[in-house]
Amino acid sequence: MEERNITRREFLRELGVAGAGALVLTSPWLKAFADVDATAGERLRLGMIGTGSRGQFLLSFLAKNPKADIVAFADIYKPSLDAALKIVPTAQTYDDYHRLLDDKSIDAVVIATPLNTHHQIALDAFDAGKNVFCEKTIGYDMQQCLDIYNRHKTTGKIFFSGQQRLFDPRYIKAMDLIHEGTFGEITAVHSFWNRNDSWRRDVPSPELEKFINWRLYNESSKGLMTELACHQLQVGTWALGMLPKKVMGHGSLNYWKDGREVFDNINMIYVFEDGRKMTWGSDIANRFYGLEEQILGSKGTVEPERGKYYFEDFDPAPAFLQMINEWENKLFGSIPFAGTSWAPETANVNNGEYLLGKRPEIDGSSLLTEAFVEACITKKQPERIAEEGYYASILCLWGHEAIMRGEMMELPEEFLIDYDVYNTKSKTSV
Repeated sequence: MEERNITRREFLRELGVAGAGALVLTSPWLKAFADVDATAGERLRLGMIGTGSRGQFLLSFLAKNPKADIVAFADIYKPSLDAALKIVPTAQTYDDYHRLLDDKSIDAVVIATPLNTHHQIALDAFDAGKNVFCEKTIGYDMQQCLDIYNRHKTTGKIFFSGQQRLFDPRYIKAMDLIHEGTFGEITAVHSFWNRNDSWRRDVPSPELEKFINWRLYNESSKGLMTELACHQLQVGTWALGMLPKKVMGHGSLNYWKDGREVFDNINMIYVFEDGRKMTWGSDIANRFYGLEEQILGSKGTVEPERGKYYFEDFDPAPAFLQMINEWENKLFGSIPFAGTSWAPETANVNNGEYLLGKRPEIDGSSLLTEAFVEACITKKQPERIAEEGYYASILCLWGHEAIMRGEMMELPEEFLIDYDVYNTKSKTSV
């Protein structure tokens, strides 16, 4: 495919979102854009709870959306409020999120606070009649996630979580090809997210250490599983179309011994009912391999983060290279020497093809926030979007619990919700 960048409008047009585009079958939440032209004159009054780095990142997209009227910020840390005001100077500010929720003119809120605070804020927001966008992981434990999902269902309010890969053009196209059978039967998913970074932020004074570096402490975070794995595990279940049944894993603190409590390296194995596996690992003392989801099929492989795919069978080497190889085999094949009786298998040299050309200029987060605004305006909850976010959170928290117990754990049936996302046994939860 010719390498090129695409705009949001081009992408949506190619998907045929306004009509019955084939990719909508793979990603039904894209129907949030079905009325995008009809809502051109509408405005959503939006409040943001949590204006730290992630909140400001989301704000950078929302502030450019002509349909989003950002009217209020809530944060207990004044420097974060001041930074948000530089993006939207007209917003009202609060140091207590309850006061923001008391404003009946606000239609929806974005929650971008530390993990251990999501549960209560989300429940309060639903009870205040607000539509909710909550950053991942949606809860600190599995029960909290279930509570939030149930409150969404009982109130009927729109609910999104921060799973931006659901709206990333590369991932959407990859899943369309996977589910069409282009790469044969998907036999395994291997994913990883490696960094060489302490993950620590500068602290202006010692008493703010746990406040600013909350990701590093057990009371407020579950580390790599809730901050990174949540994204990639959802990609695996999206590709395989089912939930795993068992999980095992191990985590430890080997390199960044700086007072943190969360692990700096983790490896997980998720096992499906038919025996297929999904692995996930993270090491934050080496970044060479970066991050990727490797989706392996009998006919090909997909690496959606790179935006590329590779078929198992590809064109043979040019005639000249074949001749050289034959000559080398004849020469060295005739020389007796001691050695192994087998030829090691190594990775094929295969440059692959691009899914959509070069990495699109738009980020999945941009389309994710746009879809949330559209859904709130139309009052239509996109199909599967809440459930995908819920299960992504459950998978990473379940995996963390297995690490802490030091055992293989089966997926607790009480956390299967009454929505058959992955053709698994449904269980009424509301």
